Amino acid sequence: MSTQTQPSPARAEAAVAGKLSTLDRFLPVWIIAAMVLGLLLGSTVPGLGTALEAVKVGEVSLPIAVGLLVMMYPVLAKVRYDQTRRVVGDRRLMITSLVLNWVLAPAFMFALAWIFIPDLPEYRTGLIIVGLARCIAMVMIWNDLACGDREAAAVLVAINSVFQVIAFGALGWFYLQLLPSMLGLPTTSADFSFWAITGSVLVFLGIPLLAGFLTRTLGERARGREWYEAAFLPKLGPWALYGLLFTITLLFALQGGTITSRPLDVVRIALPLLVYFVVVFGAGMLLGRWLDLGYAKTTTLAFTAAGNNFELAIAVAIGTFGVTSGQALAGVVGPLIEVPVLVALVYAALWARKRYFSSSPLSA
Repeated sequence: MSTQTQPSPARAEAAVAGKLSTLDRFLPVWIIAAMVLGLLLGSTVPGLGTALEAVKVGEVSLPIAVGLLVMMYPVLAKVRYDQTRRVVGDRRLMITSLVLNWVLAPAFMFALAWIFIPDLPEYRTGLIIVGLARCIAMVMIWNDLACGDREAAAVLVAINSVFQVIAFGALGWFYLQLLPSMLGLPTTSADFSFWAITGSVLVFLGIPLLAGFLTRTLGERARGREWYEAAFLPKLGPWALYGLLFTITLLFALQGGTITSRPLDVVRIALPLLVYFVVVFGAGMLLGRWLDLGYAKTTTLAFTAAGNNFELAIAVAIGTFGVTSGQALAGVVGPLIEVPVLVALVYAALWARKRYFSSSPLSA
């Protein structure tokens, strides 16, 4: 348990207000604008998709890969790595996160996919793949905006990454072949590449994680923690959101034609996703409060459970079923729903802190 002094309500409110810069406060506006810009670029600029896909990192466009790395690096540079031991020692948090991420959430997405779109097997398969791809990227941004525990988020993301490499293929076989067969439902055959998943995790988490760790370690060694957190991080921080908006724009530019040509299909895919994000996030918040984890860790638990690694889901769907497949479309609809919903849940978490966690200190 932390021995940090609990701030007064006025100081806590000021901390939240100070956390949300002008860029952060209007983030939903910028995200919607990035989506619209991407759709417009994809539908009006000839050959843009071909140009973006000309160079790839695995199955992901190089410009998108750059955007993801720029998005991840500043958030991971904020983590106090010397405090991660404290997080690992919290067994309640670790066990609850593993159960939510790798047992309950994938099973819930499987159920929603069959309930909402039993007649559309390609989209259903795409949704199940999204449910298996646990978040290792954008969750760091949502957690940071909601004043969650950065060190806990870094540890849980690392655990999700390891499980992703080990378990993704096996869980794909279980949810697409074994479980449907046991329930008398149609099965889906899919060949998940272990090395493709490993490469995606190493690139999109390993590189920015190493860069963030070295930046924090060398920066503090050279100038001290006070300078690093008061002078350096405020200049570096906005680049995470710049990378986020850049990535969203390119994703929607690549799939703009597909999304605009199948609006009803998009709606059918979107509905189970909306239910999934809200219910899983709510379950994480309720469990965290019931376990008395405190606001910061509860918020981190909820976001790491609700968020999904859509870039990995898209890469797996494209690599396995093709870029124009229904599975790939379901993967692309993922961020279309996830991004605005989780931004809204950032504000929901901040509201819940004031109402249900008034005595919980904010994370550093």
